[in-house]
Amino acid sequence: MITVTILTKNSSKYLRQVLNALIHFDEVLIFDNGSSDSTLDIAEGYPNVRIVKGDFEGFGPTHNRASSLAKNNWILSIDSDEVVTPEMSKEVLSVKLEDDCVYSFTRHNFFNDRWIRWCGWYPDRQIRLYNRTITRFTDAQVHEAIIVNDLRHISFESPIIHYSYETISDFLLKMQSYSTLFAVQNCGKKKSSPFKAFSHGVFAFFKSYILKRGILGGYEGFVISSYNAHTAFYKYLKLYEANTRH
Repeated sequence: MITVTILTKNSSKYLRQVLNALIHFDEVLIFDNGSSDSTLDIAEGYPNVRIVKGDFEGFGPTHNRASSLAKNNWILSIDSDEVVTPEMSKEVLSVKLEDDCVYSFTRHNFFNDRWIRWCGWYPDRQIRLYNRTITRFTDAQVHEAIIVNDLRHISFESPIIHYSYETISDFLLKMQSYSTLFAVQNCGKKKSSPFKAFSHGVFAFFKSYILKRGILGGYEGFVISSYNAHTAFYKYLKLYEANTRH
């Protein structure tokens, strides 16, 4: 049996699609961090969904808190804007899971109703299915990942659909959140400066737009590359500010 864990906060936009795709899973555990929209009303309409309310303590620790509350040891962690395809659902539920393995899938990331295959957004393979008695997420505030160590990595063929950004405002909100979490996570541990912030921003744009072929993605490729540049810039500028005040 598998428990699907999802962190939510005002996640109503795609939640019906997300939960409709998970009706064949034994348990879906919603760990809600204070939604004020219709997120919880939507979730309550699904018989396999269990809702737990708790504080957000950074992505890694909060994912681990959610998995600790699941009734099954096998955990499939997905985001509230990720929709499991029928093919992936069938593949995950039909495989014989092995305790010494972790399992990954690719994400088809969408922006502006377009599947983005540049800027490092494809194939975007994510390890998200694991046995919680064997491993867990790192304790990182942001850019958390499953600890693999000596575990075998099995790749699923079927993708998941990811609606991470729809408008420019979505980029700005995520940039604000991620850059702050990065500064909190690295304050007093990593050096920064205004020049370092600038150089990271410039390289992030070059890497995304040129090396990862964002230039082929037209308007969307330019916006994503610019977002990557600004995020890198403000991450290190906020870290510089945090270190100065530390």
